[in-house]
Amino acid sequence: MSYETIVAQAGLADRIGKNRWPARLDILQSSTGLFLALFMWGHMFFVASILLGATPMWVITKFFEGYFIFGASHYWLVSCVVAFVAVVFVLHAGLAVRKFPINYRQLRTIRAHAAEMRHEDTTLWTWQVYTGFLLFFFASAHLYQMLVWPEKIGPYGSADRMWSDGLWPFYLTMLLAVELHGGIGLYRLAVKWGWPDAPREVLKKLKWALTAFFLVLGLATLGAYVKIGYEHRDHYGERYTPSWLVDQQQNNDAAAAPQAAPSGETK
Repeated sequence: MSYETIVAQAGLADRIGKNRWPARLDILQSSTGLFLALFMWGHMFFVASILLGATPMWVITKFFEGYFIFGASHYWLVSCVVAFVAVVFVLHAGLAVRKFPINYRQLRTIRAHAAEMRHEDTTLWTWQVYTGFLLFFFASAHLYQMLVWPEKIGPYGSADRMWSDGLWPFYLTMLLAVELHGGIGLYRLAVKWGWPDAPREVLKKLKWALTAFFLVLGLATLGAYVKIGYEHRDHYGERYTPSWLVDQQQNNDAAAAPQAAPSGETK
């Protein structure tokens, strides 16, 4: 079928010009999705630092708070990063929802076609729709928490959120949704834009390998926070401070304290 025939059957033969906005919006959707997927991977490595111990996680947290640059924690720095990610997330969601089924009839039709065709890429797209719908709520709630209470991010604060606040089922659900959604999204971007230039079967194997890796890493990280939160349940709200910093503060306090007068000496 020729290009002219396709254009004529689509009712576009009489159009004066071409509308480039759908293509521009698609590029913007792909760009924001790529940014969020890469950010998700980086974020996973940051929070997984708890597997190395509480102190490495504390160091990374304080780095983003500007502690090692300004000598004090500035939580608004974290809020700024979260706000930027939230804007990108809302933009990506608004662009992606254009392709979602808008009513039950459309959803039923898509499910029937996917079941009939048994095309793996179509099935992956439907799972991306389901997980994306979940993330509308779960990721939004998580971003709100980090935006409003950045001071609660830390070895003990994050662990208390998992156990004492009872949010580990929330984060478990979000972990499964975000890893599936992000992995499928990156695979579909590679297929759509042709980079890396590899057969689909190779890209699928790479996609499932990365998904499995980050799921295992995420589950191990979640388990570590739950364990710490359970052990710390009687000290809810206490902030973690490395032992070397405690010793340093005690030495500074001792040096700043006035020297006691010798025995028998008049003050």
